[in-house]
Amino acid sequence: MTSIKDSEMTGAEAGQAEVDVAIVGAGLAGTTLATLLARAGRKVALIDPHQTHPDEFRAEKIGTGQGRLFEKLGLNSIVLPLLTPMDDIHVFRLGQLFSRDRRVEYGFSYGALINGLRAALPPQVPVTVGKVAEITTGPDKQRLVLNTGAIIEARLLVVATGHSEAVRRAIGVRRVEISKAHSLSIGFDLAVSPSECTYQTVTCFARRPEDRIAYISVFPIKGTMRANMFGYRQAGEAWTKAFRQDPQKMLCEMMPEIAAQCGNFKISGPVEIRPIDLTRTEGHRRDGVVFIGDAFCTTCPTPGVGIARVMTDVDQLHSVHIPRWFETPGMAADKISAFYDDPVKAATDEDGMRASQYARAITIGTGLEWRVRRLRNNTARQLMIIGRKMRNFGQRPATVAEMQ
Repeated sequence: MTSIKDSEMTGAEAGQAEVDVAIVGAGLAGTTLATLLARAGRKVALIDPHQTHPDEFRAEKIGTGQGRLFEKLGLNSIVLPLLTPMDDIHVFRLGQLFSRDRRVEYGFSYGALINGLRAALPPQVPVTVGKVAEITTGPDKQRLVLNTGAIIEARLLVVATGHSEAVRRAIGVRRVEISKAHSLSIGFDLAVSPSECTYQTVTCFARRPEDRIAYISVFPIKGTMRANMFGYRQAGEAWTKAFRQDPQKMLCEMMPEIAAQCGNFKISGPVEIRPIDLTRTEGHRRDGVVFIGDAFCTTCPTPGVGIARVMTDVDQLHSVHIPRWFETPGMAADKISAFYDDPVKAATDEDGMRASQYARAITIGTGLEWRVRRLRNNTARQLMIIGRKMRNFGQRPATVAEMQ
């Protein structure tokens, strides 16, 4: 069932096991939490349907602040080799080069990141491969029966299954939609290599609200130039179908100012589409079970807050709440509720939801308030661009090599 030898099988794999914490879902939240709890001496079962995480288009870039969260959790030595660093970001607005940001960001493949984290799991926490067939929860003990016949009993059950509904339905909670089809994430590889691209990293904001696109980010992942585009479209609408058929043509028309620098947007490989709903879990305050990450609520990737929200859940749970919960008997709902009421977690969730709503409104909002805000912001940006040009008037134009 797992990659370890039969002679090394844990109780869960052999048939039955008792652990402190059972974690269902070995994605980013579940795998990092399992690692931290095992380091703290907790007996953990980590359960997932797949031994190897499949390729999946999800988060592919993080900023300096999110990188520091991995450092805070002591995961740098595991995570950094899986990331591609970049520190020279050219930002285009209103069809012109607006700024050059010298901050550190990291590109990565989500599947490779998760598999790297799994490979670095402490040896006492292999991934138990299987699907949860039955769940019994209570104030003292949680019982999981897998489709393989394995039985796992735990004091605490952590649900880190992301968008999956099966475990949620088995427990009896429901997902409430806050904003259906809120946004659309689009990912693809460019045919140009990192060494051939004029800029190391590019972020280009769309010029017209009617395009319903927030921005495109072009950045390296290992030897590939990757593009992530975020917008407010429907997966099944004519625009999206047309983009799938000829992304190069549509990108060159929307963002001609950076087309040549990015290989004229010649695409290599498939265009991946991921629709985003903003959701929140209800009925989650119950005995013995805690929901974390996207299993608790989902936000939009456009403002780039998702990984910070997930890792804040992991941090607060492993460093604050689980140690307190295990100091006393039982795992009743009032004890679990301390996590959801945690001011750090609650603020992070609220900030993520607020940023998700704001990013959409400032991009395509049709009300007077949002039209005025866009006009004000773009006027200020245009004045900044004009001011820079006046300061540089008469100076020798910088070559591409100098800009790099």
